[in-house]
Amino acid sequence: MAKGGGDFLSLDDIHEKAKHHAIIASIGFLVLLPIGVLIPRFTRTFNKRWFWGHWITQFLISGPFVLTGIGLGMNLTGKLQTGGHFVDPHKKAGLALLILYLVQITIGAIIHFFKTPRLMGGRRPPQNYFHAILGIAIITLAFWQVHYGITIEWTEGTTGVAPPSALRAWKAWIVVIFVLYFGGLALLPRQYRQERLAREGAMPEKVGMRDVEGNGSGEGLTHA
Repeated sequence: MAKGGGDFLSLDDIHEKAKHHAIIASIGFLVLLPIGVLIPRFTRTFNKRWFWGHWITQFLISGPFVLTGIGLGMNLTGKLQTGGHFVDPHKKAGLALLILYLVQITIGAIIHFFKTPRLMGGRRPPQNYFHAILGIAIITLAFWQVHYGITIEWTEGTTGVAPPSALRAWKAWIVVIFVLYFGGLALLPRQYRQERLAREGAMPEKVGMRDVEGNGSGEGLTHA
């Protein structure tokens, strides 16, 4: 049993708290964030209002799950007294994911609300590419983090073994996300064509790179 705040935690308590942390954090990082990435990948060439679905999913919906999941993990670490916070790969990766998520949200807001199309000749600026690469990196790290949690951290923190179904679900879900994301890349030629026509003035306010107000966002490959 572990002691925290004057109270002893039974193994059942530890397993229950670890399960809550794992489920909520996994929903945030492995389900909601990837869905938020897939929304623009599949809709930006058909609907100029794609940004709002992306923003609501990544910030308003994913945010509470991300923050709560990490908070539950930190709370459990404190109660277990297993050496402190951020002392092993899982805990360090959790901190990195939190920081990267906050940075990514900030960059996304800057890209959308502070546009510089004239400076780039109507083309997407460097921060858009960085935003895209960082998004992929966050989801990749999150998949690694959950796998580490299932196969190593669960045993070290609870002295038990994670349910086999957890690892099976992880394997199935990473395949689903991989297939959907790369399937969505088939829309890139359509996106490039629309962006080229928009720069040439042939498709005013009808392409995915235009926002609700009809101003060229230059977001292009932000979510490629």
